[in-house]
Amino acid sequence: MAHNLINKYVWLVETIYNAGRITYEEINEKWLDNEMSEGVDLALRTFHKWRIAAEEMFGLLIECERRGGYHYYIANAEELKNGNMRNWLLSTLSVSNLLIDNQHMKERILLEEIPSGQEFLAPIITAMKECTPLVVTYRSFWRGEENTFEMEPYCVKLFKQRWYVVGHSPYYTDGRVLTYALDRIVDMHALPDRRYSMPDRFDAEDFFSNYFGVSTEKGVACERVRLRVSPGQANYLRTLPMHHTQQEVQSTSEYSIFEMRLCPTNDFVQEILWHGECVEVLEPLWLRTAIAEKINAMSSNYGV
Repeated sequence: MAHNLINKYVWLVETIYNAGRITYEEINEKWLDNEMSEGVDLALRTFHKWRIAAEEMFGLLIECERRGGYHYYIANAEELKNGNMRNWLLSTLSVSNLLIDNQHMKERILLEEIPSGQEFLAPIITAMKECTPLVVTYRSFWRGEENTFEMEPYCVKLFKQRWYVVGHSPYYTDGRVLTYALDRIVDMHALPDRRYSMPDRFDAEDFFSNYFGVSTEKGVACERVRLRVSPGQANYLRTLPMHHTQQEVQSTSEYSIFEMRLCPTNDFVQEILWHGECVEVLEPLWLRTAIAEKINAMSSNYGV
């Protein structure tokens, strides 16, 4: 029942947002065209209950313009363009609604496989909320054996279809914070009688602000990175920037130059290689050399 209500809240927000301004009567017409209505009108009292609930859930202000026929609109619609959790939640639920309404075409809607490990997401978030330490058994890609340790979870992050947890292990007395992939967790349980304190200095967004992805390798300095990008790939970077500091500083018919300031860790190197010949590193020189060495190694694998 709760899931169905959330779907209805999402539908209402989408309907008002897509219309710009819309009357209650027009909303009801669209509601009757939706399978969720089962042919039953949207009562005015129910509409207002959903409106208030949607405002509280997504932080959106649904207001009424009385001039010209009582039109409803989202007063802070710009919030939907921000990359915050509520926006992500709304987008995810919107897609979920769309898929549910079109299950008869499921063989024509192809989704990416999601790695295992999601069963640990809920208990990790519960531990974060209650500040309860976890005991984690972990098998990394680089070690054959499993390793069990205590961890204080600070935040979780989704990157390239994988969930990661960031936390501190009391084993490290220097206070270091590490990142673990949920799909590499073998077992996990909470220590309900214990509590930990979140460090005042830790800010999840700031923790990753100088990086691309989840790799936060120490010893990699943050510096200006310059990329020469082909015209077609430049369109891709304009619509999906690599980093929040990205700027296009030059554009010609043959190439564009993009600049950003970040720590070029392994995740960033892999992203550069993913773009293939369409992206060339100009600066810094050490990164250009490192990319060239990897390309040469790849070529030797094919006998080129």
